[in-house]
Amino acid sequence: MFSSISKFSSEGRENHSIVSKMEGTLLISMTYFPYFMLVAFEAGGPFRALLLLFISPLVWLLESLYLETIALHIMVFISMAGLKVTEVKAVAKAVLARFFLEDLRESAFKVFSSCGGKKYVVTSMPRLMVESFLREYLDVDCVLATELRTFNGYCLGLVAERGLRVGVRQLEALGAALGEVKNIRVGLGDTLNDLPFMLLCQEGYIVPVEDNGSPLPKKDYPKPLIFHDGRLVAGPTPLDSLAVLLWLPLGFLLAISRLLAGKLPYKFGLTAAAATGMKIRAKLPPKPRTCKTTAPYSRCTCESCDPGTYKGPCIRRENSNTLYVCSHRTLMDPVIVASTLQRHVTAVTYSVSRISELLSPIRTIRLSRDRAKDGEMMRELLKQGDLVVCPEGTTCREPYLLRFSPLFAEIADKIVPVAVWAKGSMFYGTTVRGHKWLDSFFFLMNPNPEYSLEFLEAVNGCNSVGMSSYDVANQVQEMIGRALGFECTNFTRRDNKAFSSAFAFKTSRNKIILEKAAELMCMKLSYQQNYEAIDL
Repeated sequence: MFSSISKFSSEGRENHSIVSKMEGTLLISMTYFPYFMLVAFEAGGPFRALLLLFISPLVWLLESLYLETIALHIMVFISMAGLKVTEVKAVAKAVLARFFLEDLRESAFKVFSSCGGKKYVVTSMPRLMVESFLREYLDVDCVLATELRTFNGYCLGLVAERGLRVGVRQLEALGAALGEVKNIRVGLGDTLNDLPFMLLCQEGYIVPVEDNGSPLPKKDYPKPLIFHDGRLVAGPTPLDSLAVLLWLPLGFLLAISRLLAGKLPYKFGLTAAAATGMKIRAKLPPKPRTCKTTAPYSRCTCESCDPGTYKGPCIRRENSNTLYVCSHRTLMDPVIVASTLQRHVTAVTYSVSRISELLSPIRTIRLSRDRAKDGEMMRELLKQGDLVVCPEGTTCREPYLLRFSPLFAEIADKIVPVAVWAKGSMFYGTTVRGHKWLDSFFFLMNPNPEYSLEFLEAVNGCNSVGMSSYDVANQVQEMIGRALGFECTNFTRRDNKAFSSAFAFKTSRNKIILEKAAELMCMKLSYQQNYEAIDL
């Protein structure tokens, strides 16, 4: 009755409507546990995640006995009871979206995206967890998902009266959404259990059981993933979750030891960090040419035979202090730069917690975001010694560079771009929603955190070359982007915060961010254009 998804033809589907099941069809995974674990850990904390992990054997047993509905009720209650609705929505938007994208089935997505009519998705997962992803990334018109009970803005952890969207209830929900026209062109499912809602479809396609599925490549994402949040790097399956929770105490002690190693003299600190498993690779800048003196080459002292000593090419060093401009990956970027150079530098930051200031082995100065005041302060600091600045103003985890503030180009004559790249296998060392004072701890809690730095050719400030500060900032951004293989964008700290928060900013702004992300996939705008384009 139904055909294999491999027999689907995408020709002439511009006006065809489609309905698809989410788990097992659009998503490769058929299990719900990792997504509920993410909600429990990111919104509820480690103790709630530990409780969900303890009952995971029971969940597995219920699913094996085909009692998925009971297993779902249990996971919903443990992961969401008592949480704010806004908090769950924020996690769904900023955290779950990345894992959904990484789990998208390539073959099912091609079928789903080729239909240009109305799009429907049915799923047993709660609407709070899936709606933002489906609407923003897959342009779904109608989401038929499980509704939850709430009270005064809090989740009760209970399913609403209509129950879970499974079996016949999916058919009823789809029929109600279609209204009088009880017909849809294409239906996608993965098992015969999807038969009820697919009876309303003119064409039905099934994902074969033997199809393990290949995930959609990042280059084919419907919209590029630029901003996301959350501490966990990998999807938390039961075994992975157990490994993470068991690692937390040991990882915390390891982070403390690495922080203490940062207080040692630079040569000993690097050795101590390497002994704990931390990897730092750096391509150092070329040594500047210095004045050299050549001995007299004649014993005769007459002027015609002995012209005296010869001085080779010499770089004038009226102000020998350097401004290092880094791409921003974690809060530790200036510390790693100082350790690599093995000399004291001062870091200027846009936002840093008091605890991070106390823990930092180098001097850190806060910027006030007042252009005139910050510029004057940076000039004074540069007279005292070398300076490190991250002009993006915030971190980005994906291979993109955010817009560089051009202020640094106005206060220094010698600018050294530094291409910085950082990687952790278990935890991210950045956050937008969470506690920022824990950023360094989480990054250093990784078993083998990695840092890579490349010091690029120095450039002159706008005062020396007659270029505008925007052009210099754009040049530095392109140099770093080229060295890292990253795309340059005009996104800012404000866009990062807006996209990672559910209700802190207007939804229309999030839509604009997504639209611009698609447009800027392969674009590099000048800074004068950037300030006009993003000034919303």
